[in-house]
Amino acid sequence: MFIKQLYTGCLSEAAYYIESDGIGAIIDPLRDIEEYLALAAERKARIKYIFETHFHADFVSGHLDLAAATGATIVYGPDAITTLPVSVAKDGERFDIGKVKIEVLHTPGHTLESSCFLLIDETGKDHAVFTGDTLFIGDVGRPDLAQKANEITTNDLAGMMYESLQKKIVVLSDEVIVYPGHGAGSSCGKNLGPETQGTIGEQKKTNYALLARTKEAFIKVVTEGLTAPPQYFPINARINKEGYVSLDTILQKALQPLTIAAFKARAEEDEVIILDTRISGVFTQGYVPGSVSIGLDGRFAEWAGSILPFDKTIILVTEPGKEKETIIRLARVGYEKIEGYLDGGYEAWLAAGEKFDMIVDVEADELAMDIPFDPKLVIIDVRKTNEFADGHITEAINIPVSEMMDPASMVNLEEAHNIYVHCAGGYRSVIACSLMKRQGIHNIYNVLGGWTRMQEMKEKFTIEKTAEVLN
Repeated sequence: MFIKQLYTGCLSEAAYYIESDGIGAIIDPLRDIEEYLALAAERKARIKYIFETHFHADFVSGHLDLAAATGATIVYGPDAITTLPVSVAKDGERFDIGKVKIEVLHTPGHTLESSCFLLIDETGKDHAVFTGDTLFIGDVGRPDLAQKANEITTNDLAGMMYESLQKKIVVLSDEVIVYPGHGAGSSCGKNLGPETQGTIGEQKKTNYALLARTKEAFIKVVTEGLTAPPQYFPINARINKEGYVSLDTILQKALQPLTIAAFKARAEEDEVIILDTRISGVFTQGYVPGSVSIGLDGRFAEWAGSILPFDKTIILVTEPGKEKETIIRLARVGYEKIEGYLDGGYEAWLAAGEKFDMIVDVEADELAMDIPFDPKLVIIDVRKTNEFADGHITEAINIPVSEMMDPASMVNLEEAHNIYVHCAGGYRSVIACSLMKRQGIHNIYNVLGGWTRMQEMKEKFTIEKTAEVLN
């Protein structure tokens, strides 16, 4: 028996390769399937099954492309409703993978079709459970993603999750390995730990949700403090239910070099977004006017999905050689209208003498010195609402970066203001500055190091918490 976790840090997502006696299975594959195919080829194995723990909302699955490439059967748990060519398993149904078996454990709660997959080894012993978004290390899946279409409330789903965990997961032996679908940073939970695997016994002792003594207590603790899910979640869930064009088709259309003249012509069209994926510290030094900055060096796909519309054409400015990576990572969260990239990148643009824009970077101590003396100074904190509530500069205004594509979020900002923008460390603030510039607000300063740096010199700032938001 061979098990390999294939972890993608940008999305905090774990796919799994399982193999026994030359037969393989993949659990929760991403849209770019080359790694799975290469691993099976290297091990001279045949991929027989693709197991999906649920209709994912945070990424587009590779189930269809992988099934087309291998002939594997796509398996969902009970209550999966789709017109795609999949096998909907029964609760308790078992699938042979060489000398081991996978048993389907229907565990509704995160979604109605959510299921875990129990791996039974060659001796008939429960070895590991692949929990998808039902149980994480230190957390459970959020129960607020499926209620609208099914007229089921968040509390209803949380109650289902309690029953699922108590009847199907907690009863497993303490030594059974837990392989979750996500790690820290994922928006599919609210308190995910840094580990990407554990055991049932460890989770029963340390997971706050499993420590709840009653169903009512469980519902309360898992539903309180939930932030709004990213805008792309329902879009990705729909794509996974209804299908998509192949990644090869997207790449063929998107990997088109555009001359400066062609790039400018496309950029001037309505409904076209220029996306610059260079690292934030490079972007601020100079960029094509009107570009949106989302650097590949951060949680790129997640922030793209949280900010960029899906119905508009995207053209790219990347570091030369990063074009394909950019397209694949956009496709992972459902972007398909990508129609070329600036040939030669920003350096070619600059060498041609084209107009460019910049963002002024300032140190946190410069902001501290300016606060008492500048009546036109405005501080924009673009962290999430819960981050802001947990501590912020007293004078700051909270506009989460995920809301800033909408011009209405910045109606109270004036050109006369001296606007200082910060996030936690500097990645999101550059995104925010690029969005503000795109909307005609230019007197802005990006605070290097963000909130992290400010806390290091907290004696220079007046800091407060927002109790009513925390409660």
